[in-house]
Amino acid sequence: MRADLAIVGAGIIGCVIAREVVSRAPGTTVVVLDRDFAGAGASRRSAGLHFPRGATDRVRRMTAYSQDYYEKLKAARPDLPIHPLGMTVVARMAGEQALREVYLDEAALVPAGLPSGLKVRVPDDAGVWEARGGQYADVPALTQALAGELRAAVTFREGARVTAVEPARRDGSVTLRLGTGDAVTADRVVLAPGPWLAAPAWRDLVAPLGARVKRVVALHVELIPDEHDGAIVFHDEDAFLLPLRARGHWLFSYTNQEWDVDPDALTGGLSPGDVEQARACLDRYAPDLAERCLGGRAFCDAYSADREPLIRELTADGRVVFAGAANGSGYRLAPAIAAEAAGLLNLPSGSRSFT
Repeated sequence: MRADLAIVGAGIIGCVIAREVVSRAPGTTVVVLDRDFAGAGASRRSAGLHFPRGATDRVRRMTAYSQDYYEKLKAARPDLPIHPLGMTVVARMAGEQALREVYLDEAALVPAGLPSGLKVRVPDDAGVWEARGGQYADVPALTQALAGELRAAVTFREGARVTAVEPARRDGSVTLRLGTGDAVTADRVVLAPGPWLAAPAWRDLVAPLGARVKRVVALHVELIPDEHDGAIVFHDEDAFLLPLRARGHWLFSYTNQEWDVDPDALTGGLSPGDVEQARACLDRYAPDLAERCLGGRAFCDAYSADREPLIRELTADGRVVFAGAANGSGYRLAPAIAAEAAGLLNLPSGSRSFT
C-alpha cells in the first residue's frame, strides 16, 4: 500500500492530525494505523477535561488554540460529545498571582464560593475562584466519531501493528512493516503512539527525546452528579473532581508518581496503593466523598522532560515525525499538536508553531 502520509496511532492526537492534514491539503492520501481500534489506547481511559490553563507560555498558547478549535468543532457538529462545563479552582491564597499567570486571560478568574451540592472543605489558607472556558469530552466516543467522519478521505488500518519502521529508500519513501504481513510505504510518517514509546519498531528513534511513561489513576466516586455541577480543581494537588453525568458518577483524578511503566503490562485495574493514595488526597478536601470511591481506572501516558508536548523530526531528512508526550493532556492539546505537526510536514499555509 502506498500513501503520501502514514500516521501511526489512532488515538485522539492521531485522528486530529489526520483531520488537520486533509482539511489543509485535500487530496493528500493518508493512512492511519493502529494496533487496536480507533480510540482504544490511552484515549479510552482519558478523563477528557479541558483546563483553560498552561504551565508555560507555549502550553498556554497551545491551550488557547485548542480551546478555540473545539468550540468551532462543537458549533459545526453539535452532536459531538463535547460539553461546556463550569469550573471552580481551589488554591492557596499566597499563590494567587501565580495562579493567574497559569490560567488564560479568557478564563477570567473571579473569587467565588464552592458549589453547594458537594461537601468540599477549603483549607484556611486557600481561596476559591471561578474559571471560564472549561469543558469535557467523552474522548473515545469523540475519537471514533472523528474517525468515522474521516473515513471518506482517509484509510484506517485497525488491528495492524507496526513491527518495523524502515529508513527512506532511494525514492525517499519510508516503509512500515505490519504484523498483518504486508507493508505501507509513505512519503512522510507521523508517530503518535501515546504511551507506547518503547515499541520495538520505533524505540531507537524515540529514545533521544527523553520522554517517559507515567501511571495515571482516577477513582470513580459513586455519587450521582447534578445537572448543574461543574468541575472542582485542587490546584496545589494537581487533582480534580469531574462530574460524569452520562455515567452517573464523579471522577477524582490525582497525581500518581509511578514512572517507567509498560502499557502492555497494565490491565486497567486499580492497585491497593492507587486507592490508598487517591483517598488520602481526596480526604483532605472531601472526606465524605473519599468513602464513596469504590472503583476507578488506571493506565498511563507519555510525559516529556519539560512538560511540554513533543513534536519533533526523528530522522535527518525530516520524513519521520513524532507527535505526543502530552503529559496527560492529549485531548486538551490535540488540535495544537496537530497544527504544529502539520508545520513539520510542510503543508500549505495555516500551519502553526507555538515555540
